[in-house]
Amino acid sequence: MDLTSTRAVLFDIDGTLIDSNYLHVESFMQAFEEVGVEMSAWRVHRAIGLDSSRLLEELLGERAQEIGDQVKEGHSRLYRELWPRLRRFDGARELLETLHERGIRVVLATSAPEDELEELLRVLDCDDVIHATTNGDDVETAKPEPDILGVALERAGVTADEALMVGDARWDAVAAGRAGIRMVGVRSGGISEGELRDAGALEVHDDVAALLRALS
Repeated sequence: MDLTSTRAVLFDIDGTLIDSNYLHVESFMQAFEEVGVEMSAWRVHRAIGLDSSRLLEELLGERAQEIGDQVKEGHSRLYRELWPRLRRFDGARELLETLHERGIRVVLATSAPEDELEELLRVLDCDDVIHATTNGDDVETAKPEPDILGVALERAGVTADEALMVGDARWDAVAAGRAGIRMVGVRSGGISEGELRDAGALEVHDDVAALLRALS
């Protein structure tokens, strides 16, 4: 991966740096069960990475207004119970350290709630090499809208053409494209190379360890 003109790399966290996507699926499945909604796990997985309101609209349709808040609250509570099972992917810290040592600013561009971000940062244990972060309080609408990436660019102090986005979901690629940012995908969130490329990813690697090996 060529970083010649790159001054900042914006990272999604869930499914990219931390193995959490399937814990989100598990939490949502239980939350749906609590409100009496039958839901297929594959549909939930396909929606992970979307803004929470968009995710619930995608999965519940017209019922999102009726029970969406209950599902969202249930997911948050149940997901918090699974925090002890969070772990960072192999190579995550090494990749962030390598970029930092090269003078590239590392920004964690997530729309996770602030308390969840704090837990993700604890698991990641890389505060010393992170230039800035974003969280759900920074924008009204998250991915696939590009707003959170706009905030990340501002905090990095770079323009879109000086940045690179790394993410695991097609929504990351769509948001990056709308923001005018180059995007590299990883398969660690469970989305295929073909789908990531179709959504706009320039390269796709198995995970951040493979991405680290590909740095030039």
